[in-house]
Amino acid sequence: MIIEAACVGRENELSELTGRVADAAGPGFVLITAPHGAGKSTLLRRLSEILRGRRVRVAAAPELGDPAELFGDDPAALLIDDADHADDAALRRLGRLAAARPQAHVTVILAAERSTPAIADLLPDTLRLPGLDRSAVAEIAAARGRSVHPSLLDELTRHTMGRPREIVELLDELPDRLWSRADAALPAPAREVERVQTALAACRPETRRLIEAIAILNDPDSLGTAVELSAVGDVLSAVDEAVGTGLVEPAAAVGPAASALAVPTPVTRAAVLEVLGPKRTGLLHRRASELVADPARRLHHRVAAAPVPDAELADEVAALAADRGGAGEWAEAAELYREAGRLTDEPLRHAERVTLSVDALLADGDCLTAGSMVPTVESLRETPLRNATLAYLAILRGRSAEARIRLDRAWGIVSVEREPAIAALIAQRYVLHCLVRCQGERLVGWADRAIDMAGTASPAGVEAAAIRGLGLAWSGRTADAVASYDALGRDVRFGAQTQRVAIGHGWLQLGLDEVDSARTSLETAVSMANLGGSKRITLWALGWLARLRFVTGDWDGALLTVAQSRELATTSGITLATPLADWTAAQVHCLRGDREAADAAVAHSARLAGDYEIMQIPLLLAQAQIAEAAADYNKVTRVLSPLRLLAEDTPALTEPGWWPWVDVLANALVLDGRLEAADSLLRPHEELADLRGHRSAGARLRYARGRYLGAIGDIASARRKFEEALELLDGLPLRHDQARVNFAYGQTLRRAGKRRAADAVMGNARDIYRSLGATAYVDRCDRELKAGGLHAVRGDRSSAELTPQEESVTALVASGMSNREVAAELYISPKTVQYHLTRIYAKLGVRSRSELAALRR
Repeated sequence: MIIEAACVGRENELSELTGRVADAAGPGFVLITAPHGAGKSTLLRRLSEILRGRRVRVAAAPELGDPAELFGDDPAALLIDDADHADDAALRRLGRLAAARPQAHVTVILAAERSTPAIADLLPDTLRLPGLDRSAVAEIAAARGRSVHPSLLDELTRHTMGRPREIVELLDELPDRLWSRADAALPAPAREVERVQTALAACRPETRRLIEAIAILNDPDSLGTAVELSAVGDVLSAVDEAVGTGLVEPAAAVGPAASALAVPTPVTRAAVLEVLGPKRTGLLHRRASELVADPARRLHHRVAAAPVPDAELADEVAALAADRGGAGEWAEAAELYREAGRLTDEPLRHAERVTLSVDALLADGDCLTAGSMVPTVESLRETPLRNATLAYLAILRGRSAEARIRLDRAWGIVSVEREPAIAALIAQRYVLHCLVRCQGERLVGWADRAIDMAGTASPAGVEAAAIRGLGLAWSGRTADAVASYDALGRDVRFGAQTQRVAIGHGWLQLGLDEVDSARTSLETAVSMANLGGSKRITLWALGWLARLRFVTGDWDGALLTVAQSRELATTSGITLATPLADWTAAQVHCLRGDREAADAAVAHSARLAGDYEIMQIPLLLAQAQIAEAAADYNKVTRVLSPLRLLAEDTPALTEPGWWPWVDVLANALVLDGRLEAADSLLRPHEELADLRGHRSAGARLRYARGRYLGAIGDIASARRKFEEALELLDGLPLRHDQARVNFAYGQTLRRAGKRRAADAVMGNARDIYRSLGATAYVDRCDRELKAGGLHAVRGDRSSAELTPQEESVTALVASGMSNREVAAELYISPKTVQYHLTRIYAKLGVRSRSELAALRR
């Protein structure tokens, strides 16, 4: 039974459209564009159901009817389907009617495959419908009673480009047994095959041959090869006619000098090949393999022409896959290994190549596709490679315990003598495991083992070397770390592997305060995403680039980088680097006063199942930032205290410059009245930062020490520490650190009664925070300045006049803060807060906090 597809996966679009209707302040136009079969009509039907109860008119072109009637009784929404087929005169009259009724709260929503001049004259906002994502495709499949293998679900999404009509057609037409297979090849729906067959039959023979050749080659840059394969004489005439059929479309500028044509969708290509038939398709693939220059594409055509397993061809394909993997071109390596596995009938060799295909997908960072193939890999015989691959997936998903179990099992059963390459691969996975556990010497040990077994030029050796420098830095061997990246930069200068070197070097440079160099390295690593780089490496590059932009004050740029990171994490399925990006987002949002967005960023990371240190540390720092911005220093200490225990076995937490947690916790301990705890926390870290000569870490620790000294009454020593902190930051573009130091310095001076000096320093902090858009801290600076009294507004005073300090206490108490929270915010003692409250109550004639809050409302 054929069931009409429900409107799934369009929640964002429906929310946008219903919001436009609800908020309409006058007549407005919205154009929904999407290819045929993408669900435009279904979306309009669902929208009309949601808007039921409002006045909604629905029309479909070409028979729009009288536009005046459509505008009758002032509808809230007018929905017009197939607007690109509507009469131009009717659309123009619709526009004139809307212009004549500026008070009409009507939203005209048009759906079309493309805009037309008449539609463009309406000046509509355009909403482009993307293809449905994997989860929406799964929902459609479940609604139609299909249980689809995870790998085939990915292929169905890719094959149909997420277009609902084609998804539904294939689900309805293909047999149940096909959907349980991981490696099934999807055809075109019968409707598309019929359309293509009709279009090809109407073409001249040489045009048909050109279209068939373009479909066979599946490469928009190979028109010359397509012409040679199809033996077309009048090329331009054939190109014109081919484009006119709609079976191919320009992939770039089309003209006598430059043409690039491609079949528009995988479904249309499948239909062309089905019309061709297996025999002619095989012949054309074999002929194409003789014409194309690229070795990988040549083999792809030979594989496509091979209907049965072929051991010799499989070995060739596997050898090329290993070569492409060695160059860091993992996406292509994964496809080649998959094809080699299909051509291999020997069970053990077949299993190895299937596993290598999944491993290459993970190296490329395609966790979603690799994850969908896990049932297949887990069903294979246990081998060291199988366990190493499953451990790799666990690492990328943030599952430390699972990764360690699988790695230990892989290492326990591998024979280093017989399988040195696999042993090196396992060692390299231990390197990754140690990296995200923020280890130092262990990381270096496994890296050296991997390099010794695989060699410096192997994929495992290059990646181990690219990470090894961070392990050296976390082991206190900074000079060795710098030297290692300098050497790698000379040795690995080309290809996708350079991305791994760039991210490692940039990460190190950022940790060492070499900000400008770090920016160059990280931006290079990000840019290589479009040149065959790994998604995993790109995510790390984006995460640390966002951190760099945050600490240097480019907060808008930081948020844009976070958005890129989140999008890539969603499409790749890699969660490991998500908390790093969310930490930056949480900091920017809470410092700018958007507590809701900050909480959402923290919640996003907290929902992840990952337990690696590199996930837990930024999550705790983000939570601490939110608590600190709210002046809840007791909560800051509760959130960050676990890091003291974690630091005992996590070198990156003790080496200065990598994770800024010690100063935040020490600052909170001082403001929470726990002075001895703050002192004992600071001492070992101060000694190590001085030993390493780390400027920004030394500055952060000195301002925390200044807080402590101010709290015990040694204001001279406190001032000296704050001045040393500012001197260390001088010349470094770390604007956030500069603001923090000035803010803490100003509070300490004010509490010591140095109001004029405090005013100048707090003014500096305010200026920096204001330039960053940190409204939450600008407000705190204003309260500090007001409490200092030097900038109190002079004017008529009543008998109930409050001092500047009393005004600050009143505002904070009225906002709902406790005495302890007010004390932390204003850097005074809770007893002083109560003293001020007693005077405030007497002056204002109130008896309680609730009466004070009501008076202030």
